[in-house]
Amino acid sequence: MKIAILVEGKTELAFKSHLLQFLHDRLEGKMPKLDFFAYDGRIPKEAKLKSTVRNYLLKDKYDAVIALTDVYTGSNDFTSAADAKHQMLEWVGSISHFYPHVANHDFEAWLLPYWSEIQKLAGHNKKAPKPASRTSEF
Repeated sequence: MKIAILVEGKTELAFKSHLLQFLHDRLEGKMPKLDFFAYDGRIPKEAKLKSTVRNYLLKDKYDAVIALTDVYTGSNDFTSAADAKHQMLEWVGSISHFYPHVANHDFEAWLLPYWSEIQKLAGHNKKAPKPASRTSEF
């Protein structure tokens, strides 16, 4: 299996080796070929995203395309993660084997899909405590 992963830039590329090692350790002999394609701050949108996905699937013969974006991309294109995912699916249309992933912040997109595994490896499954409220003596 050959998968194209569209990412916004250097932050996601910096985590690539860790993701590959994480998957390699768990997929024993079934590791897909993952090719990362970084853009300068944001992945394409609208017709350009559709064209990009179509080219990877049809021309370059990838089995799947994953697009990873943040809600905040330096513009007001998206109001939430659900909105961003919906819009990307709408932009791409009925092209199958396209999988958008969205995060509110950079690393969430990489960590959240593996959160239960991360908790297990860390030996902890508790929710993060709520921050204490600050009171002033003045």
